[in-house]
Parts: sequence; C-alpha cells; structure tokens
Amino acid sequence: MFTGLIEEKGKVITLTKSINGYKIKIRAKKIMENIKKGDSIAVNGVCLTVKKFSLNEFEADVMNETLKRSNLKRLKINDEINLEKSLTLNSYLGGHLVTGDVDCEGKIIKIIKDGFAIKYEIELEKRYLKYIVEKGRITVDGASLTVIDNTNRSFTVSIIPHTQDNIILSNKKIGDYVNIETDLIAKHIENLIKNEEKSIEKLLKKF
Repeated sequence: MFTGLIEEKGKVITLTKSINGYKIKIRAKKIMENIKKGDSIAVNGVCLTVKKFSLNEFEADVMNETLKRSNLKRLKINDEINLEKSLTLNSYLGGHLVTGDVDCEGKIIKIIKDGFAIKYEIELEKRYLKYIVEKGRITVDGASLTVIDNTNRSFTVSIIPHTQDNIILSNKKIGDYVNIETDLIAKHIENLIKNEEKSIEKLLKKF
C-alpha cells in the first residue's frame, strides 16, 4: 500500500523490451535509503518489485498486464517518473490509501492556469468514471489528488506550486497519458451490492 505522496522524481536509465514484458532500471536517491530486494516501489503509481539494486539505481520487471493498463509502455530513456516507497504502520498518511494497481490510462484534454494553481482535465474510459466524485480522491501517476469537478467523460484536478515542483504532472501537455487508480472502497461497495442483488433475486425466485 502507498499514500500517494510522491517522495521524489526518478529517471529511467534503461528499458529492455521483449514479448514477456519490460525490464526497467531507474535512478533515484531518497527512496534508495534502506532499500531491499523484494521491496515495493510505486513507479508512476504502478507497484513494482525491486529485483536488483545498487547505490543509486534499482531494477524491476513489468508484466504485460501492467503494460496494457498503464503508461509505463510509453516510457523512454531519461524520462522522469514519480516514485514512492510502500508505507509502514508508522507512516504519516497525508494522502489516501493507494494500492498501486492502476485501473487505466487517462488522457489530458485541457490545461488551465488558475491563479498560482494549474487545472488538468483528464478523459478516461467511461466504466471507471462512476468511481469518481467531486471532492473525492484520485491517484494520477501515483500522486494523491482531489477531484474538483467531473463530467460523463472526464474529471478535473488542480495542483498548487509545491505539488507542481514535486510531481511529473506539471511536465505533461495536452494529449499526454497518465495512470489512473480510482477509489478501491467504491469498487468493493459496488461488488457487494451486485452480489446482494443476486442473492435477493435467487431468494425471490423460490416464492
């Protein structure tokens, strides 16, 4: 689990592509402190497992399912990426609970300067929009952000200067893709309701 509070921006050093997936090497500094093989690192919001590491680099495998759902398939050498280590029981939870399991990619369709803030309107698959509500939390490339507006095809977030400096969203332009993780609790509630409805239907058929 993660908090969605990005610890640092890392850099892609190497990418090895094959039919089996990607092997990625990332340069970082802060998250390398006390790192161990098998640790979980959120890379643009995708939970990856540390396979190898050195003083300021770590390697991880990226399976095809992850590539299909996320923007990791669009990465290039020297690209900046958002990084966060998994939380511990004594971690400060300043964002929200993030699993690192990306639902889909979203496409930036509008960028608006609003005072010292910047608004980003992001379009995504309609089947995931039902989990997004105004003033709810959303994870964009691993960063925990607040939804300030939503429509039947998109949602909008706004980031302050501190956030602009510390996450890669401020480097994005219209047409770029970002990783989206929606609210896990909303998905569990939906599943429980569906199962309950099926149980009630079965019960009614008996009478």
